Amino acid sequence: MTGPNELVDAARKAREHAHARQSNFKVGAALLTRDGKIYTGCNVENATYALTVCAERTALIKALSEGEPADNFAMIAVVAAPDDPTPPCGPCRQLLWEYCHDIPVVMANLTRITKTLGLAELLPLPFDGRLLR
Repeated sequence: MTGPNELVDAARKAREHAHARQSNFKVGAALLTRDGKIYTGCNVENATYALTVCAERTALIKALSEGEPADNFAMIAVVAAPDDPTPPCGPCRQLLWEYCHDIPVVMANLTRITKTLGLAELLPLPFDGRLLR
């Protein structure tokens, strides 16, 4: 069974593939499905920053594009270098909420887990499909 430490290890490995030429802020993410599959992602920047794709969205889009059903996700790990916890950005929180709901978000740096929070704690009062009815 995959736990937080194994997921963080996968995110650390994914971080090694980050393309962060502008900021040098490399991020890796690993998204765990309920049946134990892991999808990884890294951030890919460009000079405008506006077109940057975050590690968390890369992992989620990989999973969905490879046929994983929405709501089949159990946990995500996010790894960046700072000593402080590095949570997903706002757009990542929104997409994770819509497809993963209130999963645990494990934040880690290069040596240890720094914090774990539920996505609902990171995105209180989310906008989602229930509001479109």
